Parts: sequence; C-alpha cells; structure tokens
Amino acid sequence: MSGLATRKAEARKAAFARRKAAHGAGHPAPAAHLSAVLAGYRGVALAGYMPIRTEIDPLPAMAEAAAHGPVAVPVIEGAGLPLRFSLWEPGCALREGPFGAMVPEADRFIEPEILIVPLVAFDRAGGRLGYGGGFYDRTLEMLRAHRPTLAIGFAWAAQEANGLPLEPTDQPLDMIVTEADVIAEC
Repeated sequence: MSGLATRKAEARKAAFARRKAAHGAGHPAPAAHLSAVLAGYRGVALAGYMPIRTEIDPLPAMAEAAAHGPVAVPVIEGAGLPLRFSLWEPGCALREGPFGAMVPEADRFIEPEILIVPLVAFDRAGGRLGYGGGFYDRTLEMLRAHRPTLAIGFAWAAQEANGLPLEPTDQPLDMIVTEADVIAEC
C-alpha cells in the first residue's frame, strides 16, 4: 500500500470511529440545518442518499424538498462508473442496491443540480474523504462539465478533520452541513 493509501486508510478508520460515536449520541434533529439550506433551493432537482450504517440521515430534509421539486437517490451501476440518480419520494417502493443502500424499485433517472454528498471525513476547505470507490468524484466531475452543480457535504460535526490526504482527482464540496452548523463557501 502506498503512503497516500495508508494515510487515507488511517484517516478513514479514525473518522468512522468519530462518526459512530456521533451517531450513537442520538441528536434529536440532525437534518434541521440541511432543511434550512435546501429551503433556499425549492424546486431545483436534487439528489440525496439513503443512509447506511452510521451516516447522518438526510431523509427528513429530502422529504421536505420532495414536496417542492424532484428528489433522487444514487444508483451504482458498476465499478468505475459515475452514479446515476433515480427519482425518490417518501414511501416509494424500494429495493436493495449495492453496499446495502436502498434505491427506488423502478428507475426513473434525472440529472440533479444539487447533490447532498455522504462522506467519511471533511475539512473546512471543502475537502472530502469518501469510502474510496471514487463514485462521487467521477459523478461531480461529469455533472460539473455540463453546468454548475452544488455539492453539499452532509456529516456529523465530529467527522471534521485537518490535513486530509486528498488527491487532485478529489472533487471539492461547495458547502458542508452538519447537525451543528452550516459551513458555507468552502
């Protein structure tokens, strides 16, 4: 394993531990700040995600947004490919997708202008450490080649880290929202 890969693995391990502790603390409304941010973008096509394991849960904010415009969730179609986004609404029929994340039973794909991005760790400059598959980096690069795309990292505040081991291919976040605050203009 290269030095960068080792540093990424160590950073992920530490961030997963912090995320697990934050998740276990039982914050009563972790998506409140995300809801407030999304209220400024009513009707704009956005993609959230179906939380897995100890990820912070964006579903309450996504449900509010779905009352005003299209909301989708990511669908992994294969290793090395960008994500596609299938329309979602509260209560829609779901099936299990790769990595245990639920996806809509029927795929109706859209191209979102806003992505709510899950992550393992973040820094205040908009750096993001993901799971290592590069799905969001490829997807953001592709979307941003067509038009401006707002990437909102959503995480527990405890996932903040300094000195993340980033690469030139890592796509920056435009904003980070946690249960505690909004870090705008990264």
